[in-house]
Amino acid sequence: MRRQQSAPLVAVLLLAAAAVSADPQQLRPVDPEPVAQGQAQAAASKPPSAPEQAPTAETLGVPFYPSMEFLGSFDAGSGQRYYLFGVNAAFNDVVSWYSTALKQRGDLVFDEPATHEFDIGKFREETMAFPPSVTVKDYTWGGMAGYPNPNPKGAPAAFRTVIQIVPIPSTAPVVRAPRPD
Repeated sequence: MRRQQSAPLVAVLLLAAAAVSADPQQLRPVDPEPVAQGQAQAAASKPPSAPEQAPTAETLGVPFYPSMEFLGSFDAGSGQRYYLFGVNAAFNDVVSWYSTALKQRGDLVFDEPATHEFDIGKFREETMAFPPSVTVKDYTWGGMAGYPNPNPKGAPAAFRTVIQIVPIPSTAPVVRAPRPD
């Protein structure tokens, strides 16, 4: 059953890996269908939208690793979103920190590139696209320079480790980690 729950994660990680290997200058959104001329004119007359507001640990219900930077959020389907954060810390340090903060060991779901997942809620296939979780991925594996910073003028140019947070939907029951005796 673990494999079924990780399938959406695998898709996201593969897309992210493809983005890392691509030329950062070529990473631009592409419309899947041509836009009608009237729609294009209407879109051109709208003011540009403000940058996405960074969520907080309180709004996502998960502790934030110190110094992590918000990279963006994405529609996961089924009314869920996932949030990406970059950090210039070693993969093992981030995993160790989350093990302590979440009071659980989590699971190493891939050896190469190293990817560790911490479940934070029960996965309900009928209502969720992703299991509520914190996933940590090493972007320096195999000599990679890291995950490119989406802000072209931002520092650092790339992040060593990426943290993906899929919060527990507000309608889902919370699963707490067992307390040690």
